[in-house]
Amino acid sequence: AAAAAAAAAVAASSVAALHRPQPQPPHGRVQGAAAVWEGFSMEEAIAHADAGQARSAARAPAEVLADLQRGNARFWTNTAVRPERSAFERRALISKQFPSVAILGCSDSRVPTEIIFDQGLGDIFTIRVAGNVLDATTVASLQYAVHHLKVKCVVVLGHELCGAVKAAQLPVEQLDREPPELACALKAIKSGLNQSRLAQVHDCRALDR
Repeated sequence: AAAAAAAAAVAASSVAALHRPQPQPPHGRVQGAAAVWEGFSMEEAIAHADAGQARSAARAPAEVLADLQRGNARFWTNTAVRPERSAFERRALISKQFPSVAILGCSDSRVPTEIIFDQGLGDIFTIRVAGNVLDATTVASLQYAVHHLKVKCVVVLGHELCGAVKAAQLPVEQLDREPPELACALKAIKSGLNQSRLAQVHDCRALDR
């Protein structure tokens, strides 16, 4: 239930699986029906990374968002493909990263960003912090993703039953009993809550979203 707002943060669209082209090993040879890998050089891996970066740069923001929508739909319909990188692709990522989207999400263990959007290594620049709040560190991380990695989309991912948001609604006297750093973080979340509007919310699951 805690991950339900993933679908709310990014609306699910088509459930058709996204077929990702798989790179062929540069030094593969075929024996019968099976391809045998004989290895690859770092130069070939870098060339593959350059090509991937060019493809990523050519994507439109709407295309990136649609990819997340399809991935979230696959997650919810149990048709996730769990895209894992090959050894060749992982080596290519050593030289550079080129994610298409930056996502600010919660640290909650039930909302792992790559899994709920069915994305793989290097696809998402992920920033996770309790309550998915904006502060100097998270804002700077998003700025890095935009200005240096040239991501096409920025997503703030909320979810239901967020423990940090729920705790932030406790009286200040109770928050003061927490460790100093945690109390400071919860008070910062509390300061951003519209208490008068929250008082009108009758869906308990929506109160800590």
